[in-house]
Amino acid sequence: MKILGISGSPRKEGTHFAVNYALDYLKEKGFETKYISVFQKKIEFCIHCDYCLRTKEGCVHKDSMQEIYNGLKWADAVILGSPCYNGTVSGQLKTIMDRCRAIFAEDIDVLRNKYGMALSVGGDRNGGQEVVLKTIHDFYILNGVIPVSGGSFGSNLGATFWSQDNGKQGVEEDTEGIRTLKRTLKKFYNCLNEEGE
Repeated sequence: MKILGISGSPRKEGTHFAVNYALDYLKEKGFETKYISVFQKKIEFCIHCDYCLRTKEGCVHKDSMQEIYNGLKWADAVILGSPCYNGTVSGQLKTIMDRCRAIFAEDIDVLRNKYGMALSVGGDRNGGQEVVLKTIHDFYILNGVIPVSGGSFGSNLGATFWSQDNGKQGVEEDTEGIRTLKRTLKKFYNCLNEEGE
């Protein structure tokens, strides 16, 4: 099975590390993986022009979203990661979600029944990490993706990190965050493994 990981952070720091940690784990389990970061990507806002609905030929903007569209179509499962910006997902990840209207206009079921997990990195202990996870899960549910969490008692909605505003180093040193990621990855792996049987 093929797994796409997307980092919604404009930096290659904590979220970049966490998404790649997840992909490395799954790669070791035999899955094919691909990573995309919004770092230095040009991604225009959705302008609700309805070009995608009228033409069924993608988006009016011709930018870095094409790589993301191709990745989402290619993948059997998706990992979305975001830093907490003002208590929710980054503007970059929200723009990706909005711009996915174009691939849904081509095929409303393009993501249906794929599995998805979420992870979030906050500079504060309670910086909005769970709001980020719920926003990602809402995107999944709206588009037929089956959201996978780490389950009760520690990673209810997915993986959450407290970087203490120390970027990659802060995430690496957050043992509780790594634990929530491992719990979520175990559940995600089990779902994917059952699907592949």
